[in-house]
Amino acid sequence: MIKSLFPSTLSRYLARFYAVSFLQLLGILLGIVYLFETVELLRRAAKYENVPLSLVLQMGLLKLPDVGQIVLPFAILFAALYTFWSLVRKQELVIVRSAGLSVWQFLTPILGVAMLAGVVHMTVLNPLSAMLITRYHAMEMEYLGSKENTISVGEQGLWLRQKTDDGGVILHADKVRMPQWELSGVSVFYFSKEGAFVKRLDSKTAYLEAGQWVFKTPTVNGEGATPSVKPIETLATSLTVNEIEESFSTAEQTPFWSLPGYIKTMEATGFDSRKLRIHFQSLLAQPLLFAAMVVLAATVSLRTGRMQATELLIGLGAGIGFLVFFITSFLQALGASDQIPVGVAAWFPPIIAMALGISVILTTEDG
Repeated sequence: MIKSLFPSTLSRYLARFYAVSFLQLLGILLGIVYLFETVELLRRAAKYENVPLSLVLQMGLLKLPDVGQIVLPFAILFAALYTFWSLVRKQELVIVRSAGLSVWQFLTPILGVAMLAGVVHMTVLNPLSAMLITRYHAMEMEYLGSKENTISVGEQGLWLRQKTDDGGVILHADKVRMPQWELSGVSVFYFSKEGAFVKRLDSKTAYLEAGQWVFKTPTVNGEGATPSVKPIETLATSLTVNEIEESFSTAEQTPFWSLPGYIKTMEATGFDSRKLRIHFQSLLAQPLLFAAMVVLAATVSLRTGRMQATELLIGLGAGIGFLVFFITSFLQALGASDQIPVGVAAWFPPIIAMALGISVILTTEDG
């Protein structure tokens, strides 16, 4: 009876200890991030008179979950390092081993907490972050004047709004042919500075040149005027191809649950969806990545009882974590440029990290 209760009691103890360590460390990291983000926002807001401190603090909080997704794997790693270091320092690992438990038995509850954190990040934190960062960008555009152009893709195609010297325009295209950036089924609506409708332009095709949109044989309909067909028409713009592509490549404002539908919409419109697909697959791989971080932490931290230079070993574990982060970013960049498949770019880093950690533990602990 005692033997059967001991593993479950130990599992609860380890899971609770690791979860508390993780939340405390995550809170510290987020506090540091919030401080730096607020200072940067204060610097930007100093140029405007109608931006109070309370608004800056609110904007910092709105952006915090989005940045928190970046520091989350590091919180997982360092919390695991601290947990295993505490086990060794307090001689609790010796007691656990003397009870006949293997390394996998006391790793399991910690792995469970890490994978649960990955699932929560994927299904809860990411959608919450997408909602808050959307609000942040709206406030940034309103109070800090960060954008003059708005671009979106929906089931009806590409929509673009930009300011002009005479007011503004709204451009719509049914399809986009890549990589030539040729628009088809184009309609452009012109408005005055007061928001009154001025004219409408319809063109079968259009393309983006340096500093302007070029419309081929467009039909122009002005209010109270006879429709006329012109051989060519241009519209000045500050947008570049890279700026438009980058606006679609970011998935920060798209919740996890909406990503599959948004990817289909992008592909139906004609845009490249590789970055979105990599982002979606990376979110699916988060639980495995977090588990791999725990296993990598175990490969160095659990050996400190038999070896000297504890600080060196824990530093090595932190270095491994940053290496995994670098490799993940590097492979995602290769996947986005179509150098490697999307699945490899998203799943290769956590799989290799997990396999490496398991092989080291099997050799040093159970070998």
